[in-house]
Amino acid sequence: MNPGEIQAIESQRQALLGQLTTAEAALRVGLYARGFGEAARAHMERARQHINEAYIAINESKAIRTVPQLVDDLNRIQQVMDDVQRRKSKPISQGI
Repeated sequence: MNPGEIQAIESQRQALLGQLTTAEAALRVGLYARGFGEAARAHMERARQHINEAYIAINESKAIRTVPQLVDDLNRIQQVMDDVQRRKSKPISQGI
């Protein structure tokens, strides 16, 4: 590759990183919006995680998670959070 091609690729990379940063910031703002329900919030949280993984994939030269791996990890985290929530809401008389 010649220096011009390398510079063009770097310019595109920087532009894409900027777009990802903008999208992530917009999702953060959206997470505080009220009246759209838990499903919308869950999708925005998941989208934010995908954006973060894309940022890492573009910005770093190390191995990253695939989309299915990320989804599996996020599903496991959600399952643990749901289990904790269920245990908190279980009446004391039922025990642990």
